[in-house]
Amino acid sequence: MPITVRFRAVTVRSRAAVCLAVLAVAAPLALAVSPSSAATSDPVSVAAQPADGSTNVKVDGNRIILGDAPASMGSAEVKQRSGIANLAPVRFDAATSAVVVDYTAGTPDRSVAEVDVRALVKDQWTEWTPAPAGQPTALPKAGDQVQLRIIVIAPPQGGSPWVGDVSVRPTDKADPSRMEIQAAPLKSRVFATREGLVGGTTANGHVIVSRDHFVALPSRRGLSSAGSGNYSVKVCTATRCAFEPVWDVGPWNTKDDYWNPSSIREMWKDLPQGRPEAQAAYQNGYNGGKDQFGRTVANPAGIDLADGVFWDALKLTDNAWVDATYLWTGDGGRGTVSISSGYLNVRNAASSSGAVVGMAGKSAQVTVECQTTGQSVSGSQGTTNVWLRVHAGMYVSKAWISAGTFGAC
Repeated sequence: MPITVRFRAVTVRSRAAVCLAVLAVAAPLALAVSPSSAATSDPVSVAAQPADGSTNVKVDGNRIILGDAPASMGSAEVKQRSGIANLAPVRFDAATSAVVVDYTAGTPDRSVAEVDVRALVKDQWTEWTPAPAGQPTALPKAGDQVQLRIIVIAPPQGGSPWVGDVSVRPTDKADPSRMEIQAAPLKSRVFATREGLVGGTTANGHVIVSRDHFVALPSRRGLSSAGSGNYSVKVCTATRCAFEPVWDVGPWNTKDDYWNPSSIREMWKDLPQGRPEAQAAYQNGYNGGKDQFGRTVANPAGIDLADGVFWDALKLTDNAWVDATYLWTGDGGRGTVSISSGYLNVRNAASSSGAVVGMAGKSAQVTVECQTTGQSVSGSQGTTNVWLRVHAGMYVSKAWISAGTFGAC
């Protein structure tokens, strides 16, 4: 029997949007944050409770409905109303490589309603994967804990989409081998543009501040919740690197997960892995030189950088080609930046007197190659003389990084 997710009749309003920003402010919604645990044959009900990560949705009985915040534009520059609801994690008896998610949905007036799923594997969440109703959905890796996310999007005027009667169960009917998980995270060279939009709201509900630290990628599959860095990137020039969470969707497209292999890429499956559709459209006339919305692509951008990343972390003065590594797409040592706001300096030596050669944003994940001893520093993780090498010739103090122990450099 499936594990069923049920909702109490509660109305919740919040700030933001999902693929493009919504500029209304209200309280967040989510559902119980602790995973339900029971035999897979026993239904598990999850009551509506306030928690982080859900924006611009209302709960009415067993349905999640798009909220009342007005339409707005984000990194993808398409004006829409949108919302997101993160549901409570569900734990199965044993690890599963695939699930079936059942639900009903209403999509009036050219609106969209979808459900995504991800799995928890070795304390890391896999990428979000769209889960068509009633069809087996392969997970990137097998796990005994999964989480569902509801996305609702609509034009500026018209009806509000909804999703209801949600249930999930493990299955052996999908072939997980098609996910082609790689050992190392994908690295690709892409064109970076500055997002700006200070005062606006990102796809996950974050209100953009001056010299902010986050990036936008053109797919919700790698979108972190506000304040989270589950999905982070390392962006490098020849001399500097930034580690930043993915908090917005764009540039140009919203369904271009170009970091994935063609077998699971949501659109543009004939393009090579690592090549954004906008780049192919701009350079080679792919798709008639247009994006998924039919707009003529004016630059080959595959990533947008918030101002603090663009100007301060990477010291860019104009749009430029960068090397981007999508950290969640493979294995490897990682830690999480544990600061209350702003950014952490990345230095060229294991000392606070070392030259700043990059930055890491709040909640971002950083790659960890090894650890070494250096200057003693006090931070959120205590006082320590351990420094982590996060890139060749680049270090951060472990006093500000939530991480395990690594081999010596």
